Amino acid sequence: MVIAWSLLLAAIGVEVAASAALPRTESFRDPVWTAVVLAGYAASIWLLALVVRQVPVSIAYAVWAGLGTAGMAVVGYLFLDEQMDPLKVLALALVVGGVVLLNLSGAH
Repeated sequence: MVIAWSLLLAAIGVEVAASAALPRTESFRDPVWTAVVLAGYAASIWLLALVVRQVPVSIAYAVWAGLGTAGMAVVGYLFLDEQMDPLKVLALALVVGGVVLLNLSGAH
């Protein structure tokens, strides 16, 4: 099970990296960055597919989507000059809290 959760974290990291590279595709006109982004998304989905062999898909997808969203918001703030305000922080905390609650309910 530790391997599945490690793969899920890797899937999230790859997806966030691919999303962070998305602006460099210049609306998919730059073939190199477009290939990087598409390969990243494909790798992330592949890793997620491996994870759902061991983790229920509803839990795996919620963690992937929720932590990916939060991770992308942090990367956007740190590296892409996006703004972070208290409302955005609260919204991200609610997303992460929802993922935690979903995992707790799925553990029983």
